Amino acid sequence: MNSYGHLFKVTLYGESHQEAIGVIVDGLPAGTKINEELIKKDLEARKPKHIGTTPRKESDHYSITSGVFNGLATGSPIHVMIKNENVVSKDYAHLKAHPRPGHADFVSEVKYKGFQDYRGGGRFSGRLTAALVVAGSLAKMALPFELTHSLKQIGTLKDMTKLDDYILDVQNQGNSVGGTIEITVKNMIVGIGEPFFNKLDAELAKLLFSVPAVKGVEFGLGFEGIELLGSDFNDALVDEKGNTKTNNSGGITGGISNGNDLKINVFIKPTSSIQKAQDTYNLKSQKIETLDIGGRHDVAIVRRIGIILENVVAIGLLDQYLMYKAFL
Repeated sequence: MNSYGHLFKVTLYGESHQEAIGVIVDGLPAGTKINEELIKKDLEARKPKHIGTTPRKESDHYSITSGVFNGLATGSPIHVMIKNENVVSKDYAHLKAHPRPGHADFVSEVKYKGFQDYRGGGRFSGRLTAALVVAGSLAKMALPFELTHSLKQIGTLKDMTKLDDYILDVQNQGNSVGGTIEITVKNMIVGIGEPFFNKLDAELAKLLFSVPAVKGVEFGLGFEGIELLGSDFNDALVDEKGNTKTNNSGGITGGISNGNDLKINVFIKPTSSIQKAQDTYNLKSQKIETLDIGGRHDVAIVRRIGIILENVVAIGLLDQYLMYKAFL
């Protein structure tokens, strides 16, 4: 579906090569101060500016057409539109019959019976994450928490001082590479989230998995916890505020925030669209043929996805935070 949320609801629209993309945000508390500098800063952090990122350049100029008056949220839905300006649709015509491995080309062709806009990945494109970033920026304006993200690993590389050389090597091979982003949320409180079907970690994981290229989400120690016994994994309380000696659970117990920092690790897969030729099935000729994708794509999308993940977490947190406040 195209919408997420209960008390804070986000609806995405648009496709990669259509006139515009955008978002409708409903539920931002009336009187929230709209910090447009934060929106611009977050959108800037998403832009491809480093080695290994796409040559497609978009200004990401946005228009807020409703829901804001005198710099404050009115309480009605906020509509934000972002123009698509730098599109080269001819790069994608051959992919309708010859789907890219690892991409949504094939499944969208079958699901939507060929009516989908396949240009630039259409509805499945990372281009739509610009609108997600804006929604997350708005969410952060109403949250009392501090969100940050950091790049932990790309491929086999953990020493980020060698990042450019590592990515250049992958790029020269005509290939792509994935990586891991860590998201941290500080100044948390106890009590956000509900048991079972609205667990905080379940809701945040759902949102994170909604971002293109996300293939894994861990909270706290995650899968590394398999090496620990219960006596080592358990987070022992050290005071009446809920602070713990360790934070192996990543700030969430029983699906509810426990007051410690949220710690989330997210695995981003290698970009599906690569310059290296691949042998894959052609729906038109009905045989396996060599596919040269072409186009303009990220070698390491993980390099600029951190702000998207951070802001998606903000969307989920605000929805849960407003529900928490409703029961106070």
